[in-house]
Amino acid sequence: MGFLDVLDARLGDGLENMLCSHHTRRLTRLGWGEVLAGDGAGWFTPRRPVQRGCKIEVLVDGANAFPVIAQAIENAQKYVHIANWHASPDFRLTREPGAPQLRELLSAAAERVPVRVLLWAGPPFPMFEPTRKRALAAQKAFWECGAVRCELDARERTLHCHHEKIVIVDDVAFVGGLDMTAVEGDRHDSPEHPPRDLGWHDHIAKVEGPVVAEVASHFAARWLEIAGETLPAPEVPPEAGSSSVQVVRTIPEKTYSFAPHGDFSLLDSYLRALRAAESLVYVENQFLWSPEITEVLLEKLRNPPSDEFRMVLLLPQKPSNGADTTRGQLGRLLDVDSGERLVAATLVSHGDAPVYIHAKLAIVDDKWMSVGSANLNEHSLFNDTEVNVVTDDAEVVRATRLRLWTEHLQADVSGPVHEVVDNVWRTELKGSGRVTPLPGVSRRAGRLQGPLRGLLVDG
Repeated sequence: MGFLDVLDARLGDGLENMLCSHHTRRLTRLGWGEVLAGDGAGWFTPRRPVQRGCKIEVLVDGANAFPVIAQAIENAQKYVHIANWHASPDFRLTREPGAPQLRELLSAAAERVPVRVLLWAGPPFPMFEPTRKRALAAQKAFWECGAVRCELDARERTLHCHHEKIVIVDDVAFVGGLDMTAVEGDRHDSPEHPPRDLGWHDHIAKVEGPVVAEVASHFAARWLEIAGETLPAPEVPPEAGSSSVQVVRTIPEKTYSFAPHGDFSLLDSYLRALRAAESLVYVENQFLWSPEITEVLLEKLRNPPSDEFRMVLLLPQKPSNGADTTRGQLGRLLDVDSGERLVAATLVSHGDAPVYIHAKLAIVDDKWMSVGSANLNEHSLFNDTEVNVVTDDAEVVRATRLRLWTEHLQADVSGPVHEVVDNVWRTELKGSGRVTPLPGVSRRAGRLQGPLRGLLVDG
């Protein structure tokens, strides 16, 4: 390692230590200090209720997810509530001939039931999408549909946003990473990832049962503060399955009166599960530059909890931003992986066409799974508003992993996890299939961008 590499590493370590210390002071001041204390582990955070008797299903990729949402809206009997980073009025949830635009779909539903749409208002300055001008145009178009009510939420922290993606229709809720828009990328893609300019891999969790009331209550709380309308207390749906499901959130302090000290249960949930890992950490995420998350992963690689322990990280080839910091953190993990327990990969389609990993999913030990809107970065874990759903239903978790691994590897993945990682994942990385090694892995100066950005904009 040359002098510049050593200097860069030391500067990066120092800045990350400063950022972590800042986060610790901030959360301690807010009454959330134990989240970063390092001694909490397990499948659920004690900060949020766990709902029993639920059903959860992960819908993989937009071509599978959007038609299910469209059908739910078409059949709505009580209400339709949507909270998105952005939603485009002219977006079509299906590519079938004659498929209605989103505004047409919602307008038809509004003839029967209340329809409410809550969108981020966009940044105060046109620095990135969706611009405030675009958000205002979307609001105007939705209002022109008649009974559809659309409100914009401008209570974002500096350089941050309202990032959650939730839809609640009657007794079902959808929580995931897919926005109803083509801004910054075409969300319509299928597990086959047919030839296109840029594939888009993502998920939405469909949940039913009592947990739906939790998602609905979150929407109602935000809606009251932004729209000034008190919604009826959501009815708790009857039991719909055998899964336990927990709603976890990121809400920065001083954003809403219903959470004056913030809500960092999403971070707590991730850290507890990763600390508890014994055999597998599997992550699909758009970003990986949270030092708090990385430190737990580093410890697992330095001191593996079992001989069979493996870690698989699926990240995009070129994130829309934060690319260098993602690579920097990944470089740190590869540096300590002396036992070859770590696989870092991305997806391509039909040769070398990239598939954009926009996913926000994690699986631990085939016993825990988190799906939602949160990236593993400072934005999502501390400063954007986010919603994920978590389950410890081992049957659902394992089935989801098998489905994803079968999609990515196009091979038999039913064997012991460590053998599949060693024999299938690593073999595929050497071939010309859909899975390919993550390029540009480096521990050089780009690693500094994440800590610097965090220190500059975090409060």
